[in-house]
Amino acid sequence: MISNREIPKHADLQPYNFAVAGHDGTLCDPEGELFIKPCVQQEIDFYEKAFKDHPAFADLMPEYLGTLVLNDTSDVHDIEEQIPAAVEHMTQHFKEEAVRMAKQHAADVAAAEAVKEAEAQAKAKDNISWKPNKSRKIATDKSVVLENAAYGFKRPNILDAKLGQRLWADDAPMEKRKRFDEITKVTTNGSHGFRIAGMRVYKGGENPEEWDQEGYKVYNKDHGRLVVNKDNIVQEIRKFIFNSRANIDEDLGRAVAEAFVNDLKRVEQVLASSETRMYSASLLFTFEGDGDALRAAIEQQTPTTPPKETTKKEPTPLASRVDSGIVMDGDGEIVLPRGNGAGINGVIEGDVKVLQLGGDAESDDEDFASLPKIYSLKLIDFAHATWVPGQGPDENSLFGVRSLIKIFEELVQ
Repeated sequence: MISNREIPKHADLQPYNFAVAGHDGTLCDPEGELFIKPCVQQEIDFYEKAFKDHPAFADLMPEYLGTLVLNDTSDVHDIEEQIPAAVEHMTQHFKEEAVRMAKQHAADVAAAEAVKEAEAQAKAKDNISWKPNKSRKIATDKSVVLENAAYGFKRPNILDAKLGQRLWADDAPMEKRKRFDEITKVTTNGSHGFRIAGMRVYKGGENPEEWDQEGYKVYNKDHGRLVVNKDNIVQEIRKFIFNSRANIDEDLGRAVAEAFVNDLKRVEQVLASSETRMYSASLLFTFEGDGDALRAAIEQQTPTTPPKETTKKEPTPLASRVDSGIVMDGDGEIVLPRGNGAGINGVIEGDVKVLQLGGDAESDDEDFASLPKIYSLKLIDFAHATWVPGQGPDENSLFGVRSLIKIFEELVQ
């Protein structure tokens, strides 16, 4: 939930630097709440339909605040008119930077389109009608404005899992279908129905020289395509969570994995009851990657006294939705969540303090909203997503979700 906190002003605001996959041109103050991403109209339509008619599905998505249409003639006034609900979260500098980046994006796209047209004419005799978008820039003046999945974390670990065995939509040209089918054949998209499209791990890897200036090891898309396979995928995802260098030990890592298991089962349930077709959509896993900060966040969200007039059948006012739970005993030691969280209501049960994980929890309690985040799981990237009433659930995406459930369950053992 977007809070009333104003985005801090930075003299050198940069493009969003927590993206581990996807297109260029995204904008966000790394300490802020908003994420502005270039998109096509189909993605906007999918978001708006979800938030209007499919609340359970919308709950899996980042909070949607609206859209921006920015081009080389746009100014700050255009932003204020188009997304009034988000303006209060934007500093003047942020709005000016959004306009500047929009103009730069328009110029870059125009240049890329000119090169593309020249290449198309030069190679027309080879009958090539589609080429990969190496610039990673979308030819659009539209952007979707979302909550920032990394907001509220001190050191967010992020994993982008691209779902599906089939990665192309019905309108894809034959050349694109062949190329994407080849990717599926040689990656875990084929064996598991998903692929690690990118991963960012605080103090990851064994060699500190591989860390970026913020202390992260970044695994790019080539890692998921060329290194990860059906035989090592469990160990590769294990690297995302279990990390002694960041003080995330076995018990703490297993608790985080169990939290993701519970949310993945919720994703499975919602997708199984929804009629969609999504191609190249992703599940975005985020959790606090600094073990000390993670334990501190858990301790802060562990109630020290029972909520008044709370029973096991009534949710505590601490949060309106419980995704999963981590239990801390009287000595502050981590105990694994219990199954699907049954009976976990933020109360004191005997001498054990029970925590409701607030990764995605929605609450009207401003004090709770201001607490540091522990984890989040969001469904993202809907450029090739549609609603298909009468055609049943998206088994292509569900296969990947179910594979992820099995892997995270194995990590809990």
